[in-house]
Amino acid sequence: MQNHYIQNKFISTKRFQTLISYTALLLALFALPHLAIAKQGQYLSKDQLLNLAFSTTDSNAKPYAMETLWLTKDIKKSAEAILGHPLNKLRYRYWRQKDRTVWIINEIGKVKPITTGIIIENNTVISIHILKFRESRGWEVKYPFFTEQFIKATLTSKNKLSNNIDGITGATLSVRAVKKVTRLALFFHSLLGDKSL
Repeated sequence: MQNHYIQNKFISTKRFQTLISYTALLLALFALPHLAIAKQGQYLSKDQLLNLAFSTTDSNAKPYAMETLWLTKDIKKSAEAILGHPLNKLRYRYWRQKDRTVWIINEIGKVKPITTGIIIENNTVISIHILKFRESRGWEVKYPFFTEQFIKATLTSKNKLSNNIDGITGATLSVRAVKKVTRLALFFHSLLGDKSL
């Protein structure tokens, strides 16, 4: 009788352990998509980016202004070559103070757009910032270890970045999208007249 009791207790313990294991597995499977979604989101607003780009202690400085770059046939052709796909836009808006510009550009990572803010001065990247990330993977591009690689980058004669940008395992398409929009912003900035005075 005692043997039977021990055997039943062992089976109950084993079933309980199996139940706990399955419960933990189900919770993990349920949580994984939510962890990925948690990495999506808005990290920086347009106003925060503009304040970051144009904060100055010079009280005599003219305020920044929003301007428009109209895409002529030649500009559009070069932009499409940089992006590697057709461009369905007639213009790009940007913000400018003297020779510093801010560009906010969307580019598809895998299936959804990544909104990147690029601050440029004298044809050189001052900084880049991920404003909004909508993909389930590749969100690591928002971190300084990645974005700081773009600082002081310029555009070569072949519209490539002068800096070597290291990729991120599992974020290849996000890295590619951020590199493209940085190249595009540098190209657009190079077309603007000098307002450094």
